[in-house]
Amino acid sequence: MAMIRQPENFPETVKEVRRQLALSQEELAHALGVSFATVNRWENGKTVPSKLAQRQFEQFCAQMKEQGKLV
Repeated sequence: MAMIRQPENFPETVKEVRRQLALSQEELAHALGVSFATVNRWENGKTVPSKLAQRQFEQFCAQMKEQGKLV
């Protein structure tokens, strides 16, 4: 997912992943091991994820793609 590596697209990417998986911000936060506030700030463009959080998000997306839950 090359677009994840571009921070300016990260908020849209997070929203789109949540939309496709029908997850709330809280549910996505739990799946990633971060707080609801963190996901909320990512989506609002207030913060960018740390390298670790970004890697976790990418791995989560890869797992969801393997399971056919994410396009």
